[in-house]
Amino acid sequence: MKTLKVIKIGGNIIDDVDALDKFIENFSKIKAPKILVHGGGKSASHLTRKMNIDVKMTNGRRITDAETLDIVTMVYAGKINKNITAKLQSSKCNAMGFSGADANTIVSVKRPVSTVDFGFVGDVIKINTRIVHLLLEHSITPVFCAITHNGNGQLLNTNADTIASELAGAFTKEYKTELYYCFEKNGVLRDVQNNDSVIERINTKNYQRLIDEQIINDGMLPKLINCFNAIKKNVSKVCIGNSNMLFDTSTKFTTIQK
Repeated sequence: MKTLKVIKIGGNIIDDVDALDKFIENFSKIKAPKILVHGGGKSASHLTRKMNIDVKMTNGRRITDAETLDIVTMVYAGKINKNITAKLQSSKCNAMGFSGADANTIVSVKRPVSTVDFGFVGDVIKINTRIVHLLLEHSITPVFCAITHNGNGQLLNTNADTIASELAGAFTKEYKTELYYCFEKNGVLRDVQNNDSVIERINTKNYQRLIDEQIINDGMLPKLINCFNAIKKNVSKVCIGNSNMLFDTSTKFTTIQK
């Protein structure tokens, strides 16, 4: 069975021209079938403020009203997605940019209102793998942004970590899937002030203990929830760290497995 690598990058790479170029160069050399997922929240917030529209956040999550949805769609599915796709082509990696609406690949539902109304934010309910699988088998790399749709003409802003987790989980019958979250830290840290305090192994046994000890909390908790969601769907492993973990075997990072 072939290995499929699903790799998600965030703003620390996207917003740094040199870091993005270096990542693209190295990513293009990965021979295994691969899918790239990207966020872009910092760029969207910058444009939102530039247009004199309030950036509304709660617990690190964006409130997406109609105006904000227009902006994140332009930034994620437009500028960032096509810029990354073009850079991949320049590195001889044949890529195709996607939102969840393209080829009906990712269907979501609008998040129901509970204590917070998140607006046009989508929760993934279905991944349609057929077209993506066809592309992978023809050595074309899909590049997904953080926009999905509800099947009834409505685009939805969707967490990029969640999209990566759902994509990795959806392909476990066709591939041995591995999920990589690349961000600014070296991994899940015992001490957030010490980037060398990487917890190298997390599994279902020590996960709850790390939460109880409040080592895993705040912004890291949603990322870990997505990690274990992928593990439950038979993703072989999930890795969290800076992008060097993909290319440098001496790099420390966090690996999550059953």
